[in-house]
Amino acid sequence: MEAFISFFEDMPSWQRLVWVASCLMLTWALEAGIPLVRQPYAKWRHARTNLLLLAGVIAVNLLFGALTVFILEQAPLGDLSLFGLVQLPPLAQLVVTFLTLDLVAQYFAHYLLHRVPWLWTLHMVHHSDTMLDATSGTRLHPGDFLSREVLSLVVLLLLGAPLAFYLFYRFCTVFFTYMTHANIALPPRLDKALSLVFITPNMHKFHHHDERPWTDSNFGNIFSFWDRLFGTFVYDDTSRIRYGLDVLDPAKADDLRYQFSLPFRKAK
Repeated sequence: MEAFISFFEDMPSWQRLVWVASCLMLTWALEAGIPLVRQPYAKWRHARTNLLLLAGVIAVNLLFGALTVFILEQAPLGDLSLFGLVQLPPLAQLVVTFLTLDLVAQYFAHYLLHRVPWLWTLHMVHHSDTMLDATSGTRLHPGDFLSREVLSLVVLLLLGAPLAFYLFYRFCTVFFTYMTHANIALPPRLDKALSLVFITPNMHKFHHHDERPWTDSNFGNIFSFWDRLFGTFVYDDTSRIRYGLDVLDPAKADDLRYQFSLPFRKAK
């Protein structure tokens, strides 16, 4: 486990960016080969908008990541943390941390982004995309991303988990984020079988339907059993989905100025 921790904590930033790029390239290749929706659109203009938003997220990630390292080094809870009070094998600690991050910093954070009006105005940027593809997973307002990172830090402090466990979780989320947003058509039986445990491409598409209550479903990031447990799971015919938000102007989906103005508009 020491080697595992050292591998993730000592990994240079360029290797993390290579992982992000590799996941994006893989899902783009799948989109070309097995698209779910064959709809002509300005793919590169669409990608430019989403990748520029990704640049903002990366900036927040670098700054908040440095702050996280500082806080974990200067203000650890030590014996007062869960792993300080309850002795668990390192592998069990990793599993507990992974599941807790997925529940609190993703499912619960995502739920709050939909339920708290001022948070929703940030998250609307993500849902304003009218043509879902792999790059849509990177389409986040920096404030949206920051809210999840704050809860991640809280989880790490309360558990007393090493930073490497969080970094490993983030590696996994990159893959799932691109896969679940990608415009790909998995065999229906395979997608539905996988959705018993994991968030799948078809399952996540319902979360991007332009109308409620469809939008307020399938909040999970990696595991689908949180949605099943809390009654937010939806699975239906993907041909019924219309992407975007019915309270926004779809013609401005790729207009960055309009997107960044959303948090200053009245929540709907």
